[in-house]
Amino acid sequence: MNRRVAFVTGGMGGIGTAICRRLAAEGHRVVANHPPGYEKAGEWLATLRSEGHEVYGAEGNVEDYEACADMLYRVRATIGTVEILVNNAGIMRDGVFKRMSPSDWYAVINANLNSVFNVTRQVIDGMMERGWGRVVNISSVNALKGQFGQTNYSAAKAGMHGFTKALAQEVVRKGITVNTVSPGYVATDAVKALAPEVLQQIIAQIPMGRLAEPAEIAGLVAYLASDEAGYITGSNISINGGLHMA
Repeated sequence: MNRRVAFVTGGMGGIGTAICRRLAAEGHRVVANHPPGYEKAGEWLATLRSEGHEVYGAEGNVEDYEACADMLYRVRATIGTVEILVNNAGIMRDGVFKRMSPSDWYAVINANLNSVFNVTRQVIDGMMERGWGRVVNISSVNALKGQFGQTNYSAAKAGMHGFTKALAQEVVRKGITVNTVSPGYVATDAVKALAPEVLQQIIAQIPMGRLAEPAEIAGLVAYLASDEAGYITGSNISINGGLHMA
């Protein structure tokens, strides 16, 4: 297989870590983005490197365009041109719409949607020049079905797939694919820390009767990032245990 540089935003979170680990296991050089001042970055790098993975950290605020430009410039200068991009960074600020503050709305739109533009814009030219690239955007089942108390999150995640479909058309003849992955509920530390009764209510809604494992999301991302997936573009692939079928 070809050994490429992969960049994962939010790469040190639950799903992000699984994606980084899988892409590194595939032989890629993986750069995990993390927010400024993230105290566990050194520990994260040490853990994955102890497993034999070639991983790097990239500090930068993905909500800020100039910060992204600086961050990706450093990546190109020290590691190489990014050929695989996974837009995984995201936050939640849940609340019913009638009580949602402008700050909660804009925070989620900036972190979950504007970040996709900020980062992708820095790497797409290099992909086009090289004639090969993979962009995978991590959306959510709630972008497809909506979710009570998540107008901001659902709107941002749905916007990601609109971005996917439009960009896919623009770059397809340059050897670049752009796809969306929409997970359901995933067994990250944050989800597993929910109150047992809340967690059971969530699982009861899922026809498969369990949460997704982060490694299952990572496996799908790794496939979309591969040469074998070269004929898939502009697609939204659900991975939700049957929670929402469309």
